[in-house]
Amino acid sequence: MAAPPAVDPSRNYASRFATLAWLSLAQLVRSPSHSRRAEAARRAARHVLWTTAGLGATIIVLMYAFDAWEIGQMPPRGTPSLWWVRILTDFGKDEYVLSVLAGLLIIVAIVSPAVKGMQRSLLLGLGTRVQFLFCAVLVPVLVTEVIKVSVGRGRPFVGGEANVFNFSHFAGTPAYFSFPSGHATTAFALAFAVSAIWPGTRMAMAVYAVVIAATRLVLLAHHPSDVVAGALVGIIGAMFVRYWFAARRLGFAIQRDGTIVSLVGPSSGRLKRVARGAFAP
Repeated sequence: MAAPPAVDPSRNYASRFATLAWLSLAQLVRSPSHSRRAEAARRAARHVLWTTAGLGATIIVLMYAFDAWEIGQMPPRGTPSLWWVRILTDFGKDEYVLSVLAGLLIIVAIVSPAVKGMQRSLLLGLGTRVQFLFCAVLVPVLVTEVIKVSVGRGRPFVGGEANVFNFSHFAGTPAYFSFPSGHATTAFALAFAVSAIWPGTRMAMAVYAVVIAATRLVLLAHHPSDVVAGALVGIIGAMFVRYWFAARRLGFAIQRDGTIVSLVGPSSGRLKRVARGAFAP
């Protein structure tokens, strides 16, 4: 009796990896299918309207009544004793946050094809959540970059004076990338996204976002209105991505009144067991 043909394990893994990558992308761009997506869209639109109105009014008031005074109270740029603030502020840098999330996505993508059954389901559930976090930060960050270039607001003391209305539209230089704050956009988008998946982290993530925004003021990198604008873009961008995922039944469910809630995900203990099984010799 002839022996069965040998199967190349690496080729089989590569095939499963390619299939997984394609399906992950396909489900993200597929047409929305949730029957309650219209209710969710109306509810989200109301929240966006009220958030924009409230924070938009705050931005205008800050620009005219508070920005100049606030930056005058901050220590001079480059003060040596602020070294720890310069380290802390990097926790809100979009390149770093997106790199960490992309790294987690790559790890899940590498491990998932190598496991089967419940282990694979758990990893794919985690992958969907990490994919949401990545997109929830990336989308508002890209929007912020476009606004920065278009508005061209000068950072505090650019030009040698505390002129909060120093604009050079489409200047394309970092000195005129003040509005809105990219760090604030990243921090508030991440805070909203993490809280949307794990509501119990809401307070901790709010503190994280506020601290990152405060570091931008202390370092004279932004005006107060810049960080509020960044928070606005970050929150609305993350809300849009959450609706996008919910409408496609990815990681979120839509209740009868249009409220979007996170689906129950795998516990940390189960994920640890999966990881140990995947990397065991």
